[in-house]
Amino acid sequence: MGSTRLYTKGRILGHKRGKRNSRPNQSLVAIEGVDSKEAARSYLGKRIAYVYKAKREINGSRVRVIWGRVSRPHGNSGVVKSKFTSNLPAKVFGASCRIMLFPSTI
Repeated sequence: MGSTRLYTKGRILGHKRGKRNSRPNQSLVAIEGVDSKEAARSYLGKRIAYVYKAKREINGSRVRVIWGRVSRPHGNSGVVKSKFTSNLPAKVFGASCRIMLFPSTI
């Protein structure tokens, strides 16, 4: 039996911003297969993991994670606004992330 994935894929689009000002404490994430505000509402409260590899090993692993949470929809095309425990660096714009399917209300 194959393994079951407990997350959906997403893409980090950038920080919330106006024309001139960037707000790095909130990030915009596009979720795969979500294309409406109503569909994005089902992901509110879900946890997001940005997984990356670092150069230095800590406790035998080079894999690091920055955790975040979906806070609200952004626009009408299924993009969501999220807050991470530490602000995402600008070099991760366009990188993939994982939207966990927990905590669940079903």
